[in-house]
This record gives sequence, C-alpha cells and structure tokens, in this order.
Amino acid sequence: MENLDSATVLIVSVATIVAAFTLYAVYTAFGPPAKELGDPFEDHED
Repeated sequence: MENLDSATVLIVSVATIVAAFTLYAVYTAFGPPAKELGDPFEDHED
C-alpha cells in the first residue's frame, strides 16, 4: 500500500466519524432506544 497524504487520511477520518454519528442518530431515532423517547406533541394536548 502506498503512503497516503495527510489530507487524505484526515478526510477519511472525518468522513468515518460523520458516518458513525449519523448511523448512531438513526439507530437512536428509529431503533429500540426510540421507545424511551418522549413525543412532545402527545405530552401537551392543548
């Protein structure tokens, strides 16, 4: 494997972190932890 530029390593690292955060957010919003989230529209019936 060739020696990578530091900019390439930085871009791949940032992209990996952003992808991991996005996947965790989707898992939290729609996966099993979503049952613990409250719905503010259902909590306040005006």
